[in-house]
Amino acid sequence: MSDHCVLVFDVGTQSSRAMIVDQKGTVRAIAKLHHEPAYRSPEPDWAEQDADYYYEMICRAAQQCRREHPDLFAAAEAVSITTIRDTVICLDQHMKPLRPAILWLDQRTAAGKPNAPFLSEAAIRAAGMNPTFVMQYQKSHCNWIREEEPEIWNHTKYFVLLSTYLIYRMTGELKDASASMVGHIPFDHKHRRWMRERDLTYPVFPIGAEKYYPVQDSGTVLGAISASMAEDSGVKEGLPVYAAGSDKACELLGLGCSEESRAAIGLGTTATISYMSDTYQEPERFIPAYAAVIPEKWNPEIEIFRGYWLISWFKKEFASHEMEKAEELGISAEEILNRSLALIPAGCDGLIMQPYFTPNVTMPTARGAIIGFSDVHTRAHLYRAIVEGINFALIDGMRHIEKRRGSKFTSVAVGGGGSQSNEICQITADMFGLPILRTESYEATGIGCAMAAMVGMGIFDSYEAAVESCVHYKDTFEPREKVTEIYNRLYDDVYQRTYGHLKPLYQKLHEIYHDSKLMDRNF
Repeated sequence: MSDHCVLVFDVGTQSSRAMIVDQKGTVRAIAKLHHEPAYRSPEPDWAEQDADYYYEMICRAAQQCRREHPDLFAAAEAVSITTIRDTVICLDQHMKPLRPAILWLDQRTAAGKPNAPFLSEAAIRAAGMNPTFVMQYQKSHCNWIREEEPEIWNHTKYFVLLSTYLIYRMTGELKDASASMVGHIPFDHKHRRWMRERDLTYPVFPIGAEKYYPVQDSGTVLGAISASMAEDSGVKEGLPVYAAGSDKACELLGLGCSEESRAAIGLGTTATISYMSDTYQEPERFIPAYAAVIPEKWNPEIEIFRGYWLISWFKKEFASHEMEKAEELGISAEEILNRSLALIPAGCDGLIMQPYFTPNVTMPTARGAIIGFSDVHTRAHLYRAIVEGINFALIDGMRHIEKRRGSKFTSVAVGGGGSQSNEICQITADMFGLPILRTESYEATGIGCAMAAMVGMGIFDSYEAAVESCVHYKDTFEPREKVTEIYNRLYDDVYQRTYGHLKPLYQKLHEIYHDSKLMDRNF
């Protein structure tokens, strides 16, 4: 083969992929296996999975890819991996998991508060960020384990991310990429290193420096495929494994957003808006800009935690008819639902959704809300209101980022499952008032992961050259001026004001359901 190829593992919440990507950004072969179940919930709002399950899945995906595409599989010159973020594992002194991995969407919370030095606590309170710091501490699973499972925490030698553990299983080296270190862990993204105890936010997740492990820039060699990994997966022993980044970091690169003028929207389980910044710029106060795959760059990002998860929720609760029809036709329920989007006018005849089914750290008591119901509304209206509500929240994030950085975006590239719909892409263009770019391949995350390895291998002398060779746009959705005007009015006059009016009610709901024993589940 004349083209260089990389074997990429892409581990998501719902599935694992093994793919062969060449230097033109073409996915030459792919094997995808669904996680069944994606996670287990021993208690309401918990999400756990055996850590070794993910290793078994990437090995099975590799074996399938090898069976179906033996020549391409054998041509791979290197390996790289990207995974879901904020999924943590406790390892003992023998590098064995002490308990199941806790996934990013797990909602259990610790009961305590950060033990910050007096001056740090005073600075936090003066900035009005104490509720955010307390919420971050309570959402950090290291603190829950310390409180609820002290024996496990006492035997934890290393507290690692999923990507770190899989790299260890692949190479025998406990290392990771700095661009993968996204989660409730004490990592200093500005300086691409672990936090020190004197750092302001260290008390939020004080896991202890003895539990740290080496991190490296993307494009550097983390190790080589071990004999055990080779036996389990069929991957050639000794192939170099290159550092890449988290799923969102790789997606941003794979969408071609290497310059500050272009934003990236991820229309996945978690919806995100982010961009590649040449300087460290927090998207919100005390919320870090994550280390990018490209060294000396950062990814400021705002998340909507229950993004296109809401589509799954809608299907389960309201779309049994569409799901049955889709099964009869041999197509996805989303395809049928997306056809209905064109039948509903912009703004859903006055139906507006606020999609905060899971609050973020700057709005700790927020909830989902739908306002404007009347007798004209149907299930199709509700479906479109979900799509528009996610976009309104992302527009909120974009405008906040633009204000902080002092300049506007000129275009947006989209990725994630929602980007496969022409209807959703056009709605997004109309709402943002910007051209929406869609790449030829929906595997932007895997392509971005491969690009990191190829730069490290010397196939490209820069990430800019890698983007030019590997990223190809297939579609551009232009905003329709008249429709954009409608959305601007809805955003400025209604959506933007909704949270402020509902915030006191959200706070009361929080107090009743979380602080009152009257609402005990066993009452």
